Amino acid sequence: MSNFDELKPRAWTVSALCRAVADSLDAQFNPVAVRGEISGFSRAASGHCYFSIKDDTGQIRCAMFRRAASLMGFSPRDGELVEVRGRLGVYEARGDLQLVVESMERAGQGALFEQFLRLKAKLEAEGLFDPIHKRALPEQPRAIGVVTSLGAAAWHDVMTALQRRVPHIPVLMAPALVQGAGAAATLVQALQNMYALTAEDNPLAPPVDVILLVRGGGSMEDLWSFNDENLARVIAQSPVPVVCGVGHETDFTIADFVADVRAPTPTAAAEMAAADRGVALQALSDQENRLNRGLLRQQDRHAQRLDSVATRLGVGLARQQDRQSQRLAAVAARLSRPQAVLGQHAQWLDRLASRLQSGVQSQLTGGVHRLERLHDRLGFNRGQQLAQRAQGLERAALRLSSVDPHRVLDRGYAWLSDENGHALTKAAQFQPGQSVQATLADGEVPLLVKG
Repeated sequence: MSNFDELKPRAWTVSALCRAVADSLDAQFNPVAVRGEISGFSRAASGHCYFSIKDDTGQIRCAMFRRAASLMGFSPRDGELVEVRGRLGVYEARGDLQLVVESMERAGQGALFEQFLRLKAKLEAEGLFDPIHKRALPEQPRAIGVVTSLGAAAWHDVMTALQRRVPHIPVLMAPALVQGAGAAATLVQALQNMYALTAEDNPLAPPVDVILLVRGGGSMEDLWSFNDENLARVIAQSPVPVVCGVGHETDFTIADFVADVRAPTPTAAAEMAAADRGVALQALSDQENRLNRGLLRQQDRHAQRLDSVATRLGVGLARQQDRQSQRLAAVAARLSRPQAVLGQHAQWLDRLASRLQSGVQSQLTGGVHRLERLHDRLGFNRGQQLAQRAQGLERAALRLSSVDPHRVLDRGYAWLSDENGHALTKAAQFQPGQSVQATLADGEVPLLVKG
């Protein structure tokens, strides 16, 4: 045998080499924990999950079988930073390095969750979550305040819902950061700025009657600024009810527990804060119908009373006439006596006839006057009531009209927005060559920024 044959490496079968590599990996690394970003996550019909864990320079294929996947307390998403534990091996069918994941949690969630529970217990012990402090939301707020990021989807969702349900109610916005370092401090400042607009004498009348604190969904780290202790105490000091709509329905923050009302989403927060305009209009219509029915019932009662009085007067006059007729008959009987008696009573008969005629006429005249007074009083009362109801309806209509946003546009103001419909409120938002949409009282005008 030559020296070359001695140096020739052993020839492995593919499957044997894969098993040998897998055994080596198992002996040197397993069990293993890896932190990285999820990429290409998918869940098969069988319930098994397949994805990759990556960082800036590398990635590892992962498989998580149905039993382990069913124990996860959240739904993984691409781009989410997680920590997985499992066993490193080789998938022999492809010869790929593969990590079989046995458990997964959001990176750092354990420590954050412990902080969350400690703060929650502390504030709960102080009574900040006590239901006795929760206030009911106003049925028809004069103005609605919103605290969120100006560029966030939550702001667009809230405005869409409010424009659909209550376009006549003014909406005031206090911008703040909703994620990252310093976000909690900007949320505190934005809330305090909004509190100043709740006063009856604030310069941006009408005053804000309810505040929406909103943000879209995200990981626990993304929502962490809403678990700030200082923010919780500022929410508890709000002079008006606060609706907290942070994250998705399954997300909970300290702000949710302190707020007067917790909404599952920003859109739900907007819907809770203001009843649909159609509901208010229907209630107003129902009130008008009830008033009309009440007036008709009152008119019918007065008409019945008038008929009853007229009937009593008629009966009284008939009885009076009967009595006078009886007296006349008695007089006639006496007149049938001899001529001497006739002469003796002739003058008395004339006086009696005159008094009878005068009395009947007086009774008739008095009855007619009483009927006329009753009729006039009925008409006056009905007119007064109708006028009062009409004034009430007119005041309600004026209140609705006074908060119509189009009246602001009628005074020469305009609403500026970019191509995506986002509001433009600062000069820094404009760029040369930018297309801008101006909404006026009678329509929209496209504009171009020149400089």
